[in-house]
This record gives sequence, structure tokens and C-alpha cells, in this order.
Amino acid sequence: MSKTTSAGKTHTREYLGTPTDLTAEATKDISAALSGLLADAFALYMKTKNFHWHMSGRHFRDYHLLLDEHATQIFAMTDPIAERARKIGGTTLRSIGQISKQQRILDNDADYVEPQDMLAELRDDNKQLTSSLRQVHNVCDEYGDVATASLLETWIDETERRTWFLFEATRDTFGHNE
Repeated sequence: MSKTTSAGKTHTREYLGTPTDLTAEATKDISAALSGLLADAFALYMKTKNFHWHMSGRHFRDYHLLLDEHATQIFAMTDPIAERARKIGGTTLRSIGQISKQQRILDNDADYVEPQDMLAELRDDNKQLTSSLRQVHNVCDEYGDVATASLLETWIDETERRTWFLFEATRDTFGHNE
């Protein structure tokens, strides 16, 4: 898509293209995978903050703090994901509308959600995010993009940790999942 500025210059996607040794196909595929991942990260961040804000019950303080920590960690992924797409000559998300079209993590707009249901939903969403991170890693491996793959490995570990904590927080007193 082209845009003519007031100075009469035409800016196209090529204008934004950062030089890279990756092929055009690699840039396209990796950037697209990163955009989907970024949409999921924003969706999971918002859901985690939603549940953080609306937490209630006897474990309020512990869960409230846990979800705030998780949200901070998820949000910290967003800028490096977007910048990685730009570093390899691609583009990234530009709006909430694009996020809503590309996200695979479902929203939860319910007026009330039980605390254990919040944690279970976030546990499953983090597990889904881990799967998406692995899929993007596979795309990076296909094209030899070790820098993006390295970032993904750290985020996989962090996401698995969040899943683990949420899993443990949703266990009943007998050690079985509810």
C-alpha cells in the first residue's frame, strides 16, 4: 500500500523494509507468524489484567499479585516481538482492530468469573500460547532465524512457568485438578 506525503514522496512497504540476509519469503512468513503471536500476547495480557482487576475471594491478595506479575511478564514480550519483525524487514500490528482479527486467545467479557475459573482459563491460555510460540520457533528454524528463535525459547520457558504456577493454584486439596 502506498501513501503520498505532503512533500510529494511516496512511501511503500519497501520504504519500511530493513536490510536483512533473510529471503523475502522468510521475512514475510516470520513477520506474519510474529504478528499472530503479538496479537495473542496482547489478548492474553488484557485477559490477565481483566482477571487481576476483578479477582475476589479469600486468596485475593495472592492471586491479584500473581496475575499482576504474569501480566507484566506478558506485556514485556510485546515490544521485542514487534521489533523483531521490523528488524528482519517486516511490518507488525498497527491497531486494536488488527489484534482482534489475528488473536487466537479468546476474550472473556463475563461480568463475573469465579477465581478458580479465572486461573484455569489463564492456565489453558498460557498452554495455548506455548504451543503458538513453538510453532513460530519452527518457522524460524525453517529459515535459519536463530535470533528470533532464541527470544522464543526464553518466552517458552516463561510461559511454561506461568502455566505451571496456574496449574498448581488450581489444584484441589487432594492434588487433583478440579
